[in-house]
Amino acid sequence: MRLHRVLPEYEGRVKLRVRPFPLEIRSGGGGHAGVPRALLEQEWWLAAIQEPAATFAPYTGDDFPTTTLPAFDAVWSAARQGEGAALTLDLAVRRAFFAGGRNIGRKEVLLDVAHEVGLGVAAIGRDLDGTAARDAVLAEAREGAEQHHVRGTPTLTTADGTKLRLPIAYPLIRDGRVVGVGKLPCAGEDCLAATRALLDQALRTPPAA
Repeated sequence: MRLHRVLPEYEGRVKLRVRPFPLEIRSGGGGHAGVPRALLEQEWWLAAIQEPAATFAPYTGDDFPTTTLPAFDAVWSAARQGEGAALTLDLAVRRAFFAGGRNIGRKEVLLDVAHEVGLGVAAIGRDLDGTAARDAVLAEAREGAEQHHVRGTPTLTTADGTKLRLPIAYPLIRDGRVVGVGKLPCAGEDCLAATRALLDQALRTPPAA
C-alpha cells in the first residue's frame, strides 16, 4: 500500500511490476501446501499495526481459501490489459481478502473484484479457465527462487535483482507459529518517508554489473 501511495510522485522514473511468488508452492520443497490459515491469522495483527492507514479485518467466514493460486493467475491475466491493470487488481484482491473476508481462491469472487475496479472480466475469466496463466505464475515463482533467491514476501528488488530492504518488521516463525517480531522500523507517515528514501536510493544506485 505504501508503494501505491508514493508511486505517483515517481511517475516517469519508477515502474512497479508485481511478480508472483505464491508461498504455498514454495514451502515444503515446492509442494502445494495450501494457505496456512492459522499462521496468516497470527500475522494479521502485525500487518495492521505496521500500516494503520490500511483496513484489516479478521476472516470470519467458513470458506477460507484452500489456495490463493487463482488470485495470482488473475493478476497475471490483468497484466495483459496493462501493468497498471495488474497493480490495480493486485491491490484490490489483497483488500478483498485481508479487509473484506472474501474467498480469493474462487473464480467468481476474483471476477467480481476485477469488475469492481473496472477491468475486462471476460478475458480474465478465459485465462482462469485455461493453463497459460498458471504456467506463467509457476515459472515466475521458480525464477524468483532460483535466479533472484527470493525466500519470502514481500520482497522488493530492482530490475537487475538487487534487493531493497523494505521498512517493515518481519515475524520470527517457528513450527508454524509467530514467536516474536523485531522492532518496528517506522510508524505512520514516517513509513512513507522511508519508502521514498528507499526509491531514491535505488534511483541513485547504478545497476549491478
